[in-house]
Amino acid sequence: MEAVQKEYWYFLVLVISLTFLKVSEQLRAPVSKVQLQDGMVLDCLCPWTGRLIMVSWTKQPDSKPLAIYHPDYGVNYAAAYEGRVEFSNASPTDGSIILTNVTEGDLGLYSCFLQMFPQGSWTKDTLVEKSGISTVSVHSDTKLVVAESQNLTMWCKYNGAHAGAVSEVTVEKLWSDQQGSTLLGVCKEQEGSVEVSDFEDRVRVNCSSDLELSVQLSSVVKEDGGLYRCNFTTDTGVQTTSIIQLTTISTQERIGLQDVLYLYIGGGVAGAFVLMSGVFLLMWLSRRRRRRREEYRIQLHPAKRRQNNAYDQGAVYDRMKKGTKHQSKNNPVYVNLQTVRGYKKRQR
Repeated sequence: MEAVQKEYWYFLVLVISLTFLKVSEQLRAPVSKVQLQDGMVLDCLCPWTGRLIMVSWTKQPDSKPLAIYHPDYGVNYAAAYEGRVEFSNASPTDGSIILTNVTEGDLGLYSCFLQMFPQGSWTKDTLVEKSGISTVSVHSDTKLVVAESQNLTMWCKYNGAHAGAVSEVTVEKLWSDQQGSTLLGVCKEQEGSVEVSDFEDRVRVNCSSDLELSVQLSSVVKEDGGLYRCNFTTDTGVQTTSIIQLTTISTQERIGLQDVLYLYIGGGVAGAFVLMSGVFLLMWLSRRRRRRREEYRIQLHPAKRRQNNAYDQGAVYDRMKKGTKHQSKNNPVYVNLQTVRGYKKRQR
């Protein structure tokens, strides 16, 4: 009889939850992460004010209720969590639970559905991960800059092939104090297929067959800037982490950067033109000076000048043929004279 009443209670709560979710406003808070430990707190504090109607907790992948709280009907727990789950009830709008006697079976994604009147339904997801995971390497050399209101795609690629095959990839945004994070998406291998989950309205997670994950941020806002962490869990339990630093700039800063970029490009082109002009001018002056030196050397050395003058070469050859005055005295002089016969008168 008691088992029948419990099943009826679960059925009634599920019907009320689904009906209420369809007709009410639904808002989802950012996903948080906690490490598996005894006495861990799964937070579910609604920011609204009003009258609390019901709080229910589920765990994926089956999404069956594990803990339910109703102001009038009290609390109820699933058999596997009986005696291990307790609602904190720190405030009228607090649906947080405390989990004790934990095991590795408690790892996974938990969802809190809190219904308020008259605002509607508020949802909060919490990922419980294994603590004490060894880290092989940390890569923090990826830096991205994006202007506000634009779209951005970030890639999580695995670089630690020596640590084993990747079985799960998660991407999260670290808080400013780096004491916590908000889970954006999960990509994991499930029975030969790839299962993808994203937890933000403006975030879309894509995952390839070899578990390379990409995160698409649409309409980037200033608050999106910061550090993002990609976690790669292998089949050996080793985790490799890579850090992506994202910087967001306003539209005015983007325009200013473009102007500065154009200024640098124009200055570079002008500088290159001046440099090339200077090089050509120096080459022209160097050639002109070399030509003048050659002309001056020709003027200083007659031999070089005569080599360039055929008439001068002929005159030098003629002077070399003429002898000295002494030689002209000793050498005989030959003259060609014609012999003239005497004229004789004829006798009559």
